[in-house]
Amino acid sequence: MDNQNQQILLANRPEGLPTKETFEFREIPIEKPKDGQVVVKTLYLSVDPYMRGRMNAGKSYVEPYAINAPISGGIVGEIVESRSEKLKAGDKVQGSLNWQLYNTVDAAAVRKIENTNVPLSAYLSVLGMTGLTAYFGLLDIGQPKEGETVVVSGAAGAVGSTVGQIAKIKGAKVVGIAGSDEKIKYLENELGFDKGINYKTTDHLQKALEEACPNGVDVYFDNVGGSVSDAVLNCLNDFARIPLCGAISSYNADENEDFGPRIQPKLLKTHSMIKGFIVGDYSNDFARGIQDLAEWLSQGKLKYKETIVEGFENVPDAFLGLFEGKNLGKQLVKVSEPSNK
Repeated sequence: MDNQNQQILLANRPEGLPTKETFEFREIPIEKPKDGQVVVKTLYLSVDPYMRGRMNAGKSYVEPYAINAPISGGIVGEIVESRSEKLKAGDKVQGSLNWQLYNTVDAAAVRKIENTNVPLSAYLSVLGMTGLTAYFGLLDIGQPKEGETVVVSGAAGAVGSTVGQIAKIKGAKVVGIAGSDEKIKYLENELGFDKGINYKTTDHLQKALEEACPNGVDVYFDNVGGSVSDAVLNCLNDFARIPLCGAISSYNADENEDFGPRIQPKLLKTHSMIKGFIVGDYSNDFARGIQDLAEWLSQGKLKYKETIVEGFENVPDAFLGLFEGKNLGKQLVKVSEPSNK
């Protein structure tokens, strides 16, 4: 290991869709570890839609990124130097770290990956935050029952695709909404969704939903907001449950541009419940979630797909591609190879 390091900073707060000028690459040295610290080499790096919100200055559920400071997110890495008794060189770890080739952090800032028989990238997708988001949002808030109808928007993404499969495991009928014919085929033919709807080519989304859900919608897992959600809300059954995970349709919109129907009457008339959440709400139960997800994965009940871009220099492109719907499943960047492949 030489002393060459690189990081990606937030250069400015974007208005609307971010561009490559939103990011700045900077050369820095690798910081030597102090007692209790480790040096983590980045193997895989996650880019996620929620990061767009952190680029704004406004108050949110997590601190905004600072200008001229490193962007951070989920990373799977390898310990290359350790001054901690808890971790040794060669250990694989995961954590929320800066977008850097190397991070020097307290050992407590990362978690050791015990099961390395599973592809390491899975700890940023189906066995990571996205899988856990799907697991807790659907099962704690959505609470699907056998025979009910579950609709998922953003269904071909990392969270949505896992939501639909868990709903099928629980015996529900599942309808997924996505933005390309390729994604619809993936949902129906590979993941076992009962029906997929391409919102970009459907002339009348609500009519398509009514045909796909003749008995109405009992659970709506909302990843996108906007006009897609407006249509789904018109199909709710009494006592429907809506886990609100994201609103990617409005992340790059001016606050004065994003408006739509008033949802309160619809929720009131159907006695429905909508609840926003973040996966950190369930941090005390992560072990249980990972155990169930891993078991379903080993049983072949849970499948996942990743879109992997190679090269640290391509991190901004991978992030921007999220808002063009380029990814199928989880969007990752492969930064480097482990030392013991």
